[in-house]
Amino acid sequence: MTAAPDHDHHVEPHGSRRRRLDLEPDTVERDLMKLVLTVVELLRQLMERQALRRFDEGGLTEEQEERVGLTLMLLEDRMAELRNRYGLRPEDLNLDLGPLGPLLPRE
Repeated sequence: MTAAPDHDHHVEPHGSRRRRLDLEPDTVERDLMKLVLTVVELLRQLMERQALRRFDEGGLTEEQEERVGLTLMLLEDRMAELRNRYGLRPEDLNLDLGPLGPLLPRE
């Protein structure tokens, strides 16, 4: 007599595991850049919100406001250049976190 298979702890043979990431050699650089740009975009958006909050509170001098504004514009331009170089669209950087929704707010 054999025991019924345990469906809660199904183990697949070593060579047949499903991959969650497509690790094709041709796309490794693009996929890595996508991940890096996603993290940078998240940080850029957080810095932008922080800067806007400080602008609204009057916590920056006029010179600081100009410098922060210019820095954020340059970062956004550089991000666009890198996305174009790797054939990525802004929405490609917004990871789907399943039930939590998208990583980045939709603009």
